[in-house]
Amino acid sequence: MQYIKFPTLGIDVSRFGMGCMRLPKTEAADGSTIIDEAESIKMIRYAVDNGVNYFDNAYAYGDSEKILGKALSGGLREKVIIATKSPVFMMEKSEEFEKILTEELERLQTGDIDFYLFHYLGKNSWDKVKKFGLLKKLDRAKKDGRIKYTGFSFHDDINLFKEIIDSYKWDMCQIQLNFMGEDYQAGVEGLKYAASKGIGVVIMEPLLGGLLGENVPADIVDRWNQSGTIRTPADWAFKWLTNFPEVTVVLSGVSTMDQLKEDIEIFEDALPDSLTIDEIKVFKGIKKLYDSKLKVGCTGCSYCLPCPSGVYIPGVFGLYNSTFMGDPAFWKERYRSTFYANGMGAPQCTECGQCEEKCPQHISIIDKLKEAHEHLMAK
Repeated sequence: MQYIKFPTLGIDVSRFGMGCMRLPKTEAADGSTIIDEAESIKMIRYAVDNGVNYFDNAYAYGDSEKILGKALSGGLREKVIIATKSPVFMMEKSEEFEKILTEELERLQTGDIDFYLFHYLGKNSWDKVKKFGLLKKLDRAKKDGRIKYTGFSFHDDINLFKEIIDSYKWDMCQIQLNFMGEDYQAGVEGLKYAASKGIGVVIMEPLLGGLLGENVPADIVDRWNQSGTIRTPADWAFKWLTNFPEVTVVLSGVSTMDQLKEDIEIFEDALPDSLTIDEIKVFKGIKKLYDSKLKVGCTGCSYCLPCPSGVYIPGVFGLYNSTFMGDPAFWKERYRSTFYANGMGAPQCTECGQCEEKCPQHISIIDKLKEAHEHLMAK
């Protein structure tokens, strides 16, 4: 595992951070889907044993904070750095900040949180931070020792990003970045801007919700291999990020032990400025190939859920994209026999718009659902 000094803080962090949003799932007794606690704990402890010391979580990630707390009990807490998030977007009054922070400390079974972030900052949630005086509350929590360092995760445009960066003495920020979205949201410009201010930058969605690393079409794999350097698609995507000296930690939300093991192996030689000029050029051709295939930039984050009408939005978009990645007949039949037949398909949408307000990718979900349904039902 490669390590780096967190800018201005002097603490050693692993270049790979384990994201806890996509922990493995299992079926509960009532048929609902829940986090597989035993397997998740096993994976977290395996990560620690193999050099991972940065774990990203959030109040909004279901029971994942509780599971992380259990996994790190018995002496492991002192070996790692916990980053978790305050759900500003869910708050209706300022008092909720203290209540939620107290609950998170209990869930995580810790007396302090290393990195405490305002979650999912955009225009509306940033307005809430200012309206509720949350920066002062953040300062108080840092002063009394409940949190060590401050930060925010971001989903909006570059101008707002710079405004937020310049409005407070942050220790870190978390942005979405991958080779398919150099100019998307904060983008590379935001990465370099934050770094120029001495602020550590943690990267989320490096694989665009898994699309850049799993079930990759043969023509894209062939294009990677034509570069003369043999890497897995996930390895290429991670190397593109760690090539930037300004990147501090790259998060990967893992759902299986195999994914975790692959990520740990990849980050054994994830070094800045390590890609050759020819390797960097390869990404342009790969991006064009993906652009010709992907129809919806959904990362599967599920912030749009639950849908009041029962539409499984990420699933619909996932199947829609999959038909352009290979075996369209299979994915269309999957949609018809599962989503459409069981009332989770696009026709259930009442166009209430709640999902579009929550979407970090700012997808026109209502229109895209119609488009996806038409395609998935066509022969």
